[in-house]
Amino acid sequence: MAIKEKIKDLPPTSGVYIFKDARGEIIYIGKAKSLKKRVQSYFNRPLDAKTQAMVDKIADLDYRLTPSETQAQILEASLIKENQPQYNIDLKDDKSFPWIRITNEDFPLVSIVRRKSVKKDDRSLYFGPYTNVLLLRQAFKLLRKIFGFRSCKQLPKEPCLYYRLKLCPAPCAGKITRQAYQKILAQIKLFLQSKYEKLLLELSQEMRQASLEKDFEEAARLRDRINALSAIGHDVSGSSRDDELEDLQSRLKLKNIPLRIEAFDISNISGQEACGSMVSFYKAIPDKNNYRRFRIKTVSGIDDYGMIREVVRRRYSRILKEGLPLPDLVLIDGGRGHLSAASDELLKLGAKVPLISIAKERENIYINGRPGPLKMQYDAAALNLIRRIRDEAHRFAIKYHHLLHKKKIIGSK
Repeated sequence: MAIKEKIKDLPPTSGVYIFKDARGEIIYIGKAKSLKKRVQSYFNRPLDAKTQAMVDKIADLDYRLTPSETQAQILEASLIKENQPQYNIDLKDDKSFPWIRITNEDFPLVSIVRRKSVKKDDRSLYFGPYTNVLLLRQAFKLLRKIFGFRSCKQLPKEPCLYYRLKLCPAPCAGKITRQAYQKILAQIKLFLQSKYEKLLLELSQEMRQASLEKDFEEAARLRDRINALSAIGHDVSGSSRDDELEDLQSRLKLKNIPLRIEAFDISNISGQEACGSMVSFYKAIPDKNNYRRFRIKTVSGIDDYGMIREVVRRRYSRILKEGLPLPDLVLIDGGRGHLSAASDELLKLGAKVPLISIAKERENIYINGRPGPLKMQYDAAALNLIRRIRDEAHRFAIKYHHLLHKKKIIGSK
């Protein structure tokens, strides 16, 4: 009964579930797009003999939330390697799943391989196995975009296209030193081990040092890397999320912890194919089932304020009409003007909800009813959370804008 009660409280979001026996030992670790649905499936359908034997031993369960299923797969592989649960070995044939391989060279090659090498002199590092090839390729693509690394089997004599796309630092042409490249590889290893907090701390220290040395180009590159990592992987532990939410509540002087946060962004090019996005975060984790897209209907030309008014009005007039609960906090991507536009609409609707905005340049936080901006330390927990939500809203808006633009091009042919 205790297990069934715990399952009822599982969130319908991505993450890793951990089954334990009566002695508290971990017997199985798995990933899921929806923790609740996946764990429930062990108890409400017929199972094969091996899986049923494992289920019969489950006395307790734990879980770790992740921002995406891709991150869940990385965390799953890392935890399995660390804990070596009995049934992960019994129920999975590791030889049938791919790995990420990092070779032992001055400028190591990073690649996806089907199986580990059986050669005795192979000193490569292997991460995995990963049970979903599609998710692995998504993670690999993400790694490359954030860090950049060599993927060619033989170093060419001159930089290739990947260097121009900023996906490789071009060790072949001496564009990066061995020491600097090895530092990137060390950070990739931390990522694949799901040691996000340690990785972010290391990058933050490097960024501060680069700023002190007035190497602003390097500082900006490290800042972008930190922001990308914060958006996709910083928040896998419950304690980190709790710290961020509590810090946000304290700095904004909110009555309650902002468990449900909704954020808006506008995307258009010279007013064309204008659209808005709304992302929803619950307990600092993306709740993609509650994301919303808005094609701008009442505003023409370049008018970001008017567009913000429209999407906020459409979202919360519907919420109020359907009698649904309002979020604990609304975040607008923009400055004081964007905040005022959203505030006017909420006031007209009679929707009483805390409202803030984040300006793009200096990342000042504007709070409805406060005359001046709120400035936070660069690595403040609350600001990390706001950034992550802002970046996700921006990503979602750009994705929808590209879709509308593509439809327009196809429709005009």
